[in-house]
Amino acid sequence: MTQYDHKEIEKKWQKVWEEKKAFKAIEEKEKPKYYVLDMFPYPSGAGLHVGHLVGYTATDIVSRYKRMKGFSVLHPMGWDSFGLPAEQYAVRTGTHPSITTKDNINNFRRELKTLGYSYDWDREVATSDARYYKWTQWIFTKLYEKGLAYEAEISVNFCPHLGTVLANEEVDNGFSKEGGFKVIKKPLRQWVLKITEYADRLIQDLDLLDWPESIKSHQTNWIGRSEGGEITFKVENSSEEIVAYTTRLDTLPGATFVAIAPEHSLVDKITAPSEYKTVSEYREHAVNESEIERSEAKTGAFTGAYAINPINQEKLPIYVADYVLPHYGTGAVMAVPAHCQRDFEFAQNYKVPMKQVIEVPEHASEEEKSFEKAYEGYGTLINSSYAGLETKEAKEKILSDLEKEGFAVRKVHYKLRDWLFSRQRYWGEPIPILHFENGEKRTLGLDELPLCPPDMSDFKPAGDGHSPLYKAKEWIHVEDSVTGKKAQRESNTMPQWAGSCWYYLRFCDARNENEAWSKDKESYWLPVDLYVGGTEHAVLHLLYARFWHKVLYDLGLVSHPEPFKKLVNQGLVVARSYKNEQNMYVSPKDVKEKNGKYIHKATGEELKSQIDKMSKSKLNGVTPNELVEEYGADTLRLFEMFLGPLEKEKVWTPEAVVGCKRFLNRIYDIFHSDKVTDNKPSEAALMLINKLIIGVDEDLSLLQFNTPIAKMMEFLNDFVKQEEYSKEVLSDFVKVLSLYAPHMGEELWSYLGHSSLVSLETFPKGDPSYVKEESATYVLQVNGKLRGNLEMPLGSTKEDVEKMAKEHENVSKHLVSKTVRKVIFVPEKLLNFVVS
Repeated sequence: MTQYDHKEIEKKWQKVWEEKKAFKAIEEKEKPKYYVLDMFPYPSGAGLHVGHLVGYTATDIVSRYKRMKGFSVLHPMGWDSFGLPAEQYAVRTGTHPSITTKDNINNFRRELKTLGYSYDWDREVATSDARYYKWTQWIFTKLYEKGLAYEAEISVNFCPHLGTVLANEEVDNGFSKEGGFKVIKKPLRQWVLKITEYADRLIQDLDLLDWPESIKSHQTNWIGRSEGGEITFKVENSSEEIVAYTTRLDTLPGATFVAIAPEHSLVDKITAPSEYKTVSEYREHAVNESEIERSEAKTGAFTGAYAINPINQEKLPIYVADYVLPHYGTGAVMAVPAHCQRDFEFAQNYKVPMKQVIEVPEHASEEEKSFEKAYEGYGTLINSSYAGLETKEAKEKILSDLEKEGFAVRKVHYKLRDWLFSRQRYWGEPIPILHFENGEKRTLGLDELPLCPPDMSDFKPAGDGHSPLYKAKEWIHVEDSVTGKKAQRESNTMPQWAGSCWYYLRFCDARNENEAWSKDKESYWLPVDLYVGGTEHAVLHLLYARFWHKVLYDLGLVSHPEPFKKLVNQGLVVARSYKNEQNMYVSPKDVKEKNGKYIHKATGEELKSQIDKMSKSKLNGVTPNELVEEYGADTLRLFEMFLGPLEKEKVWTPEAVVGCKRFLNRIYDIFHSDKVTDNKPSEAALMLINKLIIGVDEDLSLLQFNTPIAKMMEFLNDFVKQEEYSKEVLSDFVKVLSLYAPHMGEELWSYLGHSSLVSLETFPKGDPSYVKEESATYVLQVNGKLRGNLEMPLGSTKEDVEKMAKEHENVSKHLVSKTVRKVIFVPEKLLNFVVS
């Protein structure tokens, strides 16, 4: 009997797929379409890691499954290849980023191809390719024409070492995440995009999406819509006024001070001469703190000035405080220490009095009752002329009273800020703008794009706020071909987010040289049916992509209001790490387990161990290349899915890789057994294969990827008990197996005498008459949306099914804080909770 040689088999079928362009996506109007997309990677020099492969393998299984189910499938791959890491590597090594990026892309592509993923490689894109970023620049011109891109001088996070502006998300406790360098605040002229104009729609349209509730909450909280009022506080003995926004108008009678941001325009105007030196020194310190540092510190300086509370005419001391940020609200807050923990902590530091105006209820904590911390809840007002009113009624009454007197305006505010779009980098898309000497600007026309950066050997940032492009004087200073005027090109480049905002659209029509995409292809493929990636993109990438998409929708350039119909976040892959007594990491290869303890093989020393994120420094990382070489791509794919549900964290267990390889060896041996026959299958064999087909069909329709493997193993254990192995049954089994182990699938399909590719065959249809039903599968819904399946014995009562459904993990989380208004029950089929 021949042995299973994964190296020979995998190389053979990868070549066949490539030569035949087996996975080319075709717009076939008579077929339903399915667009499945991975969040494309940044091609680093480190290459792929096993965490990447969890999502990539899952989407590939879906792609193969949908093809076999009769869908026209678009499953593309590309590279998020502009950005700071590539530029910094270039600065350190002196190697041009275009060279390292090309090398990294080639390496990533090679690694992905060795894993047999069914991508349509003819649609490959890279954000740093001029043929791609020509259209990124074109989209920017559309934003500009629509009035959504503007210039402003803004106080920004600036890293002198990296020489560039950083987004808040690129800063950690005052240091850059890239390199760990000190970040300061610096006023710079920046390009900004008006994402705030779309804030309400970005919240409202989340209801259109089948996304995890946690991701929707992240986005909603990031946008931070709130309804309240802007309250005007007159400054005592001054014509100046301070406007503060609040959603808690009911607590206004309890205000005991006013706090304004160090950057607030009134600081110099209202600060008393006696306090000027103290306030100036404090401001200089505070403005250079990161937002995280400022929100945690609760420090300040008294201005010597007082504000008048318009509700009761009380004098409130005015402080400059770091926890008040200039771009949140109005840059000023009415401070109510008794009912706001942030204000409480500041008041404790500066011995500012508290005034309770909300009655603390019995269910509050002992700390709240004794005012060891602020009571931030709602309740009945006390100690004011509004005593006796409940919070909701008091809010409306106070706002109404102040409106009549001209001291309040109803306002909706957002935590979301406009998108800071400029970067002082070389390795990014040049912004297609010309500046004229008279202050006017114009965007470049499509016939002037792409605007490529100059070829520079010195691309190190100057650190003075200018981009490296600013040093290329011949490139910067030009004569405008349209007006004949002297002009200066924009020297800032776009952030890395720009290229990833719309790549899913380019995949629809990746080789179109005349348009970013054709309307026909966009309307055929969009929206993306399944989008898979990590939770690190829970807010920014998804929010920015949705913003750009909505602008394009308003311009009539796309046909759907949202880009990604269903989103799934893959769980992290973690692994056990080991340390010796010297706190040095030990390779897992040098460790053995004995009596539940981890022992160094050579020294016998007992080691400390814990579950960690995989990393080279902890010696617990594994590269796909090593595993593919030793065990084969099919084994690795099978193992990645066998680890557990896609969304859950998975613990890497090397022993299980060997188990998956043994499983494939066993399959190969069964197919090459002398028990294989052309005879008609037995009833028992037909029952087994139909049970497998139906089970896998149900699991994959719910994106459950680990359970079909268990079902295949169960099938095999029962099938080998047959006196002979029917080719008819084996052919159907291969179709199922090929989703997970496509190389072996093709090899065994060919071995059975088929001339076609199993990857392009039709998925077998299970015959339920062969499956003896002892239980029923209930579809579980909440407000008509599928939330899971439930196996219950035949004849189960509505009460029994309802009880078990409420314990289902994915159902229970959608019932939290909801009232069940109705339960729709269809025996043996469906249970739907109608909630509000």
